[in-house]
Amino acid sequence: MEGVINVLKPPGMTSSDVVVWMRKLLKVKKVGHTGTLDPGVAGVLPLCVGKGTRLAEYITEQGKTYIAEVTFGITTETQDAFGKVIKRTSPEVRQSDLERVIPSFVGKIAQLPPMYSAVRKEGKHLYEYARQGLAVERTPREVSIYQLKLKKWYEGEFPRAILEIECSKGTYIRTISHDLGQALGCGAHMSYLVRIRSGPFKIQESWSLEEIEEAANNGNYTFLLPLTAGIDLPQVVLSAVRGNAFRHGLPTKRELVKSLSIGNESYVQVIENGELIGIGIWREEGLYPHKVFG
Repeated sequence: MEGVINVLKPPGMTSSDVVVWMRKLLKVKKVGHTGTLDPGVAGVLPLCVGKGTRLAEYITEQGKTYIAEVTFGITTETQDAFGKVIKRTSPEVRQSDLERVIPSFVGKIAQLPPMYSAVRKEGKHLYEYARQGLAVERTPREVSIYQLKLKKWYEGEFPRAILEIECSKGTYIRTISHDLGQALGCGAHMSYLVRIRSGPFKIQESWSLEEIEEAANNGNYTFLLPLTAGIDLPQVVLSAVRGNAFRHGLPTKRELVKSLSIGNESYVQVIENGELIGIGIWREEGLYPHKVFG
């Protein structure tokens, strides 16, 4: 059994909880997730099964899209709704104020990882220091925000905004929420979050755990997608002879590869007889194996 599953993770479970649940259901040891979602966050969590686990790093690298609710005037220890409230003030913030600062959050930005995160510092997770009441020095990380759209604005004592955020891997949406509050001088926290896309996987096509369990119990495994569905990479097609050479770590000249126009030094899916046999690197002189699936 191998492939990728577009799981709709419910709030309340960790990503590891979902992996353990899936291993038991499918009776398969090799199951892995492709980028952690916090326990309180729902949404798209692609799982790799069997040989698909070797694709996990490529799926994780792909962009994500989130719908976030940001509440202004309330800051918390964890930058989300699950942490202790640090400060609460009724802000005089309007929709136009938020629209004014949003453009400065689009593009490549430096983001300071929150103390309550799994980032490691000297062998320990930052959240371990935070739980001890310690604040340690952190290094800002560059992330890319491809789009940040204001979908809806709610007036009130503590105004709320619904944002759609398309970003690179490693982006902390709760930190964006916190930083928007800082930019407006009133503080803010992420009060709700759902991931609606991870790479090519969309929430409209995701499967709840209940749906997966019912299908599997009926011998229906249509939720298990082929490996090629897991990654947004160009495809190159090899003949049986060149496919065998690829499996043995040998390069293939450009003229022997069926492909679309691809830029140099690009990662590509390598297909032979309709099957994904590995990931290659497309260079000026031809195709070189990067990861072979056997």
